[in-house]
Amino acid sequence: MKKISRITTQQKRKDRYNIYLTDGQKEDYAFSVDEAILIEFQLRKGLELDKETIEELLEQDNLQKSYLLAINYLSYRMRTVKEMKDYLMKKEIEPNHISVIMERLLNRKLLDDRLFSEMFVQTRINTSIKGPQLIKKELMEKGVSESIAANAITLYPYEIQIEKVHKWVEKKLKPSKKEAFKNQLQKLQVTLMQKGFTQPVIQDALAEVDDKKDETAEWEAVVYQGDKLNRRYQAKHEGYMLQNKIKEGLYRKGFSMDLINRYLEEYVNTGL
Repeated sequence: MKKISRITTQQKRKDRYNIYLTDGQKEDYAFSVDEAILIEFQLRKGLELDKETIEELLEQDNLQKSYLLAINYLSYRMRTVKEMKDYLMKKEIEPNHISVIMERLLNRKLLDDRLFSEMFVQTRINTSIKGPQLIKKELMEKGVSESIAANAITLYPYEIQIEKVHKWVEKKLKPSKKEAFKNQLQKLQVTLMQKGFTQPVIQDALAEVDDKKDETAEWEAVVYQGDKLNRRYQAKHEGYMLQNKIKEGLYRKGFSMDLINRYLEEYVNTGL
């Protein structure tokens, strides 16, 4: 049995304390503990400690260090249960300590996948062009259950999705002298689906976009693409076959039949 002879505050860590023990003849530094452990075990000068108590103090102090590591990890941003568990495992925290720390964090509401998901969705709405399906996927990749993720994305209103798609399309869709308007829209639709927006949202958002088509740019694009096709095929084809090849090519590129026929009449039939 030894007795605490002195307790001093560490110079670099004011929340940790050095414990000195004496057997009645000489004093030696024994170990250090976190302030929380000092208070919990009511450590003070003159308190007697046996071997088992010292081992328990060291065990609890080690647990406290790991807990504070978890708290520091949370200080940067909220984490999911899975993220925290993976982090503690990466730091090689003892498995039995991990379970204690996780339980403590959950009981103190420092880990809450539902709240995390709601805040995550709101952040994505405010800072990105991502749709609900992609956000849901991101949440599940972070370890959030499918049901919690599905409930969280209901906080992403349909009207806000429409508004976001509108603004993004207006920014990206510009008159092109080399590409059909329809083709541009199709590419934008694919990108929007990749960003996590559903087909109904995309269709509703693009319903009136056709009104923004620049007819002059569209004609210049037909001529540009038609001339390229004409140069490609005229060495091997002529007459009807040449026209048919050009017509097929322009149609696949998204041009209307009216513009295609106009191009054929003005540039192919006349030999220009």
